[in-house]
Amino acid sequence: MRVPFDDKVWSGRSDEGEPGDTRRIFNQVVPFGGARQREDVLRAAPFAESDATVIVGFGSDEGVRRNQGRVGAAHAPKELRRVLAGLPAKTSMATLADAGDVVCDDGDLEGAQAELANVVSDVLASGGRPLVFGGGHEVAWGTYGGLRLHQDRVVEARAEIAAAATRKLLIINFDAHFDLRQKRPANSGTPFDQIANDCAERGVPFNYACFGISDLGNTASLFAHAEELGVRYVLDVDMQEPQLPQRLDDLQQLLDSADDVYLTIDLDVLPAATAPGVSAPAALGVPLSVVEAMVQRVRASGKLRAADIAEYNPSLDQDKRTARAAARLAYRLL
Repeated sequence: MRVPFDDKVWSGRSDEGEPGDTRRIFNQVVPFGGARQREDVLRAAPFAESDATVIVGFGSDEGVRRNQGRVGAAHAPKELRRVLAGLPAKTSMATLADAGDVVCDDGDLEGAQAELANVVSDVLASGGRPLVFGGGHEVAWGTYGGLRLHQDRVVEARAEIAAAATRKLLIINFDAHFDLRQKRPANSGTPFDQIANDCAERGVPFNYACFGISDLGNTASLFAHAEELGVRYVLDVDMQEPQLPQRLDDLQQLLDSADDVYLTIDLDVLPAATAPGVSAPAALGVPLSVVEAMVQRVRASGKLRAADIAEYNPSLDQDKRTARAAARLAYRLL
């Protein structure tokens, strides 16, 4: 089910009367107007060049429940908006749009993911860049589905089918877990195995890089499956601040070889002290400064087509620490 844009969420402090630019993010937000001139966009380019970010909420923790995790992430989208709303706007920022929420009703995760894919595709067709606020990490299957749905529509609309169909998509995941579980029905731990299967069916490469993997958070079976699928990954112990220059070099090589990038951030990649409000807090984790620097590198590449932030659970947060970390990362993507 879709829930429309709620302007009451976007509010905050006013510094009216102070000199200079006192705008905040909530001053910049407008409702998403839909896929205007979609056919023109589809015929013009596989992914229209635009700096317009469109927030989409995914209110679901059904995948977490199926994965035997701690539920509560369904309430994340509004809470993340509230924290993001009060951050300062910058002169260089384009207007931010809000497409409302997709909500998982009655445990129908598959239906909610399909609906999210439609919304993401519509945002892309309008020339915008979707930034999805989850929800559990089952959001990834929906966001990815929207990218592929948009590409399929491009293929139908364009004469140069091969050019659109052969673009190399790189999936970058900041996460303590591979989320490559093969068990079905799908849950928050299966999205990238689902994506791998979809890539195999389409006959396209599965280009998946995961930064921040915990060797204590993944079984030997999951490591073996990752190796089988050719997943490139870096352990959390090699993602600390002294290793940041090398990690940025590694990331840049991946970006240079890609046409399009889908970025997904599972907040449980961060240390528990930074992100206590997740289903599985990290004993070590990757420092926020490292994740932020790498996220900014992805954003600066000009190849980012869609992003999502997953696993924020407001009911487990302390002093909104997790929400503030998530909002900081979202801010870097605007």
